[in-house]
Amino acid sequence: MRLLALSFLTLPFFASAATDEQITMQGPFTHESGPYTPQTHSQPSLADLLTIESSASIYYSYARETELSSLFSDERAHLTLLVPTNKAIMALARKPHEGSAPVKGGVITDAEFDALSKENVLHWVSAHIIPESPISLTSSEPYDTMLREKQVTFKQVDSDESTPEWSRVRLQEDVRLIAMKEASNGVLYMIDGTVKLD
Repeated sequence: MRLLALSFLTLPFFASAATDEQITMQGPFTHESGPYTPQTHSQPSLADLLTIESSASIYYSYARETELSSLFSDERAHLTLLVPTNKAIMALARKPHEGSAPVKGGVITDAEFDALSKENVLHWVSAHIIPESPISLTSSEPYDTMLREKQVTFKQVDSDESTPEWSRVRLQEDVRLIAMKEASNGVLYMIDGTVKLD
């Protein structure tokens, strides 16, 4: 009974709100340059692929700590990403932010630790990016990475041309490529290891 009485008391408020106080908008939303047109792409960007690829979440988390991650959504950047799986990163004895060797002297300030960690992450992420795409994986030529003076090579281990090119090669002799995804601004290869910085 109370609910019925309450609904009769509030009904006039809803009715007046639905008619008198509403303001109609004039035409479609326009910007100074004209009506809004959403951008559409036939393929997702590298950033989109990394966002939806759950097995690449650790790499993408490290990459987002660097300025390099802005290239992943840049349509003019034609990149080849060598993305280690989460399992490959977790298997590392020293994580990417720790670098390849312990700090000499053993004791550093928090600010020094933060700066060193950021530099280590930048080097590690850069070593997994080839600044060109597409590339020939069966070529014996080394490819420069975005880490200065670091190159990567691919070695053909299978000659079965009925399989995709990426499945027939190894990175740096022993790292398998386990998946390939094409993006509007490059190619992403999932790898079951990491690019070694030493």
